[in-house]
Amino acid sequence: MEGTILITGATGSLAIQAIQQILSSYPSATIVGTVRNGNASPKSPQVLQLEEIISRHGTSKSLIKNVDLNSITEVREFTNEIAGMVQSKKLPPIRAIICNAFTWSLNGQQFSRDRFESTFQVNHLAHFLLVLKLVRSMDRETGRILMISSEVHDPDNVNPLSKLGASLPAHDDYDRLIKPGPDKVGSEHDMGWQRYANSKLANVMFMQSLNKRLAETTEFNKITVTAMNPGGLVDSRAHDAQRLINRILFAISAFLLPIISLFTSKLRTSANSARDVVALAVDQEFASRRGYFDGKAPQSPARASEDWEECEALWKASWQWTGMEDAETCISP
Repeated sequence: MEGTILITGATGSLAIQAIQQILSSYPSATIVGTVRNGNASPKSPQVLQLEEIISRHGTSKSLIKNVDLNSITEVREFTNEIAGMVQSKKLPPIRAIICNAFTWSLNGQQFSRDRFESTFQVNHLAHFLLVLKLVRSMDRETGRILMISSEVHDPDNVNPLSKLGASLPAHDDYDRLIKPGPDKVGSEHDMGWQRYANSKLANVMFMQSLNKRLAETTEFNKITVTAMNPGGLVDSRAHDAQRLINRILFAISAFLLPIISLFTSKLRTSANSARDVVALAVDQEFASRRGYFDGKAPQSPARASEDWEECEALWKASWQWTGMEDAETCISP
């Protein structure tokens, strides 16, 4: 399979497994992975692992790019560079964009270099900008966009790790997504979970809006968008930010996973979930598929994401927050 596969957060637990599986199954693919602090010296163990995986498969065209998704400017510069490389044929057209990078703030709010709430910027706004600017650089026959979401995107789902779930503000108060008021003392953990859940709901709403716009175009209507719940990854390094009791529970779950998996698929290893990521992103089985998936199983998304007025309100707000210009994308505002 020829083509470029772009994955954000390329040193994450899920991403490293997905890249390894892509290069094993599709050795002619070109990987472009974004990392944060990739220029640090010495390099992190995860960057070294990623470099080793790429070199082992002999894909000298693959690139690891340092991009801070906490900066709208850096995302814009990166997409301009990649689009230029595709146009000049230094990179093959993009077959898949896997929007994997995420952050969360379970110990109190964090803000981006743009002074936006960091969870929402990294998880949603940066990917909104990145995808819209790169659609024109995609393979127009086989291009796919995959949003890594979460079951917590659904306000109707109970999250056993938090008292608070996804809850979007009213349209005229959407600015609270990027500039929230201070957390109540003692509620920082659950407010952090809510910020994460809101960003994952935004991912699914973006999927819905973008699919509709792509389907309405003649030139890009074969490009598809999916959103996927990867499950609770028992071996993810992201759990380092969780409460001690939650870290202990995930460690126990990892040990007992062979038994747990007989009864539920809600908990998974990064390697197992990565197989679903690769399938949705590039396997022929999922060509032309759109919508929300739990792993590889199609599933109805949150009702809020099927509210077209809600999706359009978020689209317009995201367009404004990222400073999008009509000329930057082939997708209508």
